[in-house]
Amino acid sequence: MDNPKVDERDFHHPYSPYEIQKQFMREVYECIEDEKVGIFESPTDPNEPAWMLEHAREQKRRELHQEKEKLEERLAKIRAQEKRQKEQFKTVAHSFKKRKEDARESSSGAEGDETQYLLEDYESDAEDAQKKQALGVDGLSAATQALMKKLGIDTLGSNEEIEEFEEETKIFYCSRTHSQLIQFVDELRRVKLPPSFSPGLTSWEIKEDTVEEEIKHLTLASRKTLCINPKVAKLGSAVAINERCLELQRPGEFSDFQRTPTDQKCPQLPNKENETLVNEFRDHTLAKIRDIEELGVLGKKLGICPYYASRPTIKPSEVSEAQELHGYTLTRSQIVTLPYPLLLQKSAREALNLSLKGHVVIIDEAHNLMDAISGIYSASVSLEQLKRSRAQIGVYLQKFRNKLKGKNRVYVTQTVRLLDSLASYLQTMADSRAADGIVSVGDLMAGKGVDQINLYKLLVYLQESKLARKVEGYIIHSESKMFPEQGNGSAENKGTQGAATKRLEATVPVLMQIQSFLFALTNPSAEGRFFFSKDEEKGISLRYMLLDPTQHFKEIVDEARAVILAGGTMSPMADYTNHLFSYLPKARIKTLSCGHVIPPENLIAFPVLKGESGREFDFTFQNRSSDSMIDELGNTLLLLCRCIPDGLVIFFPSYAYLAQVTQRWQKQHAQRQSIWEKLSSRKLIFSESKESTGIDTTLQDYARAVDLSPSHKGAMLLSVIGGKMSEGINFSDSLGRCVVIVGLPFPNAQTAEWKAKLEYIEASAFERSGRPDAPLLSEGLRRTKAKEAAREFLENSVMRAVNQSVGRAIRHKGDYASILLLDRRYTSERVQGKLPAWIQEGLRDPRGTDLSVVCRSLEKFFENKVSPR
Repeated sequence: MDNPKVDERDFHHPYSPYEIQKQFMREVYECIEDEKVGIFESPTDPNEPAWMLEHAREQKRRELHQEKEKLEERLAKIRAQEKRQKEQFKTVAHSFKKRKEDARESSSGAEGDETQYLLEDYESDAEDAQKKQALGVDGLSAATQALMKKLGIDTLGSNEEIEEFEEETKIFYCSRTHSQLIQFVDELRRVKLPPSFSPGLTSWEIKEDTVEEEIKHLTLASRKTLCINPKVAKLGSAVAINERCLELQRPGEFSDFQRTPTDQKCPQLPNKENETLVNEFRDHTLAKIRDIEELGVLGKKLGICPYYASRPTIKPSEVSEAQELHGYTLTRSQIVTLPYPLLLQKSAREALNLSLKGHVVIIDEAHNLMDAISGIYSASVSLEQLKRSRAQIGVYLQKFRNKLKGKNRVYVTQTVRLLDSLASYLQTMADSRAADGIVSVGDLMAGKGVDQINLYKLLVYLQESKLARKVEGYIIHSESKMFPEQGNGSAENKGTQGAATKRLEATVPVLMQIQSFLFALTNPSAEGRFFFSKDEEKGISLRYMLLDPTQHFKEIVDEARAVILAGGTMSPMADYTNHLFSYLPKARIKTLSCGHVIPPENLIAFPVLKGESGREFDFTFQNRSSDSMIDELGNTLLLLCRCIPDGLVIFFPSYAYLAQVTQRWQKQHAQRQSIWEKLSSRKLIFSESKESTGIDTTLQDYARAVDLSPSHKGAMLLSVIGGKMSEGINFSDSLGRCVVIVGLPFPNAQTAEWKAKLEYIEASAFERSGRPDAPLLSEGLRRTKAKEAAREFLENSVMRAVNQSVGRAIRHKGDYASILLLDRRYTSERVQGKLPAWIQEGLRDPRGTDLSVVCRSLEKFFENKVSPR
């Protein structure tokens, strides 16, 4: 039932919105108000900032009235606190500046001192807990806290409590890449909002001429993206940067071997000395909308780490003087943007102290959400890595075995046994004929004494002892002594130890890479599986794959007020309702598939059943590799090039098939042009590479060829469904006058991983059908429906990839394009029903038609649309 108040709401859209955009905003707003989970599909940019801000603004109106009476008292406390912080900063500013100037690259221990690689005595769990309790807040010992108190410097654990604001509703906007988040921030800057409240309703200073409200926005990112310490940022690897960052902030109460000397800690790290800089960073961050790059620039300018300084800005709390000068008082960030891993990974949320309770979570580009969650929680390790790590630990033990005591000796021995057990299993499988297979945890843990290992305690030991860094560091140090010429500079000038330190910082220890896989061994067996697989280049490896992302995402759904999954191609949506949100009542899930903004006459779509010679298109795996099928495809494209102007984008089911087709087309025939040469005479050909490099160059060359070609001759771009060109790239206007989809990208369902995934879906569907609230069915019918659910899941994953590729064309209201689906299977109602609604509406002949009819229709479609060049 429509809510008239929502229908009349002004979303302050920066432009005059289309009717479907108004519908989208109304539906999403209502979803948030009703605290539901929404799945929304809109083929064009719905301008999310408008409805996001309007809801936050409405919520703020309510909360401001509740906070009014307490505000002045809080402000007085906050002003006093920040005044003390500024005085403290002036007192220690000189010493802080000197420490920054003197900071140098860390290299634990003296030059050539091998004792730095010796493990510190590892205490028992009980003793370790007592030690941590003695250290107190933030690793500061009681003596250090007492000294700071004597100097008049408050510690973070001060008993003085500043009452905080009630937390206003925030919008957590999450997307897959930083470039997509930057694009969102650009849109956010366009939105202008009137004040959330009238000046007459408040007791604090508000300028009467205030005509718009400042939007409070914060962007979060990883250390790798935000690090401003050049010696750390240059390491490149995210794992290496994370590890080095943590090393540079160890408290001084550790032993001589593990502490970081004061003059070698990261000078940009927030601490009690530079807390005023943290507040200044916060104020500048909230004073204007900044993207991730601008946040890094701000951190460099102030000399404060943006990764850590941005954390306090997430939470609601004290109001700064800078904010008061704007004429009204603000709580902290209203909108928080962040990439997938920081939201979807529980450990990342905990590290950021990120609470979603009562807030709104928006996940954009959510068509690959389930795959993204599975990828985050999956891990792999190769036989080569296991052997290398085992050999390194062997060398390390030759040097330090007699110096290891107590638990160090026990846990290092357990690590060796576990590595041997994993390597032994993989070696056995490497000698077998099987290309892949499912692995039980029992088989992996079958080595001598491995079943007695407490994996949880061992993993804690590996993290706290830094065994991986110690071992890798000693190996590099030893190699540098044996081969000093491999060091960075001569041994006389820099010393072998200095060269070893540089190499250690620039690498990720192999044991550290293995640790992520060891964590997977502790996961519940019901939600994931282990596999082995062989690869010609990488050899044999073990992989853990998360089969069910439900539980990991359920934590977010349970905590948040509302969760919105949005994307241009969310169809088919059944996987979200049947699997990701299977535990939710249907009434709490809201779905919407918007139509397109273009008029119907701007789209023409055909399922193409037969090719140029009348041969039926059958691009199934069994039939697509025949020379005759590939030639038929090439000759069909030759005809299509005559009636399609400008840009033609063709998507193939895989990189391997694209390579096979290209090779066949380029094959020379006696006294005749190859198909490739014929196609090139019609349109210049560009092709997507499987390599990650060169994408921008290919796109630029393709766009230039389309724009500069005479008489709309245009160009042809060969791409891959699910590849780099199929997501996040818009072929608008002349760049994509036609999108051709060749076949359906079905994966090999006989691989161990897909078998396990489909078996899991089938078992889960069968279990759900037996619940008390499910319809009463016979066991036979339940099993039939469960098998159908697995088939549906496989088809849906394929069609989401197809829909994502099709959605690259037609990006605005004045755009127009044609879509051709080349395969007999596209004529089936089952497949067509999984296409987005706007494409289904544009299908001219759902049962398929002759190529001659398609060409005549395309000529008529374009003849009144293409202007002379």
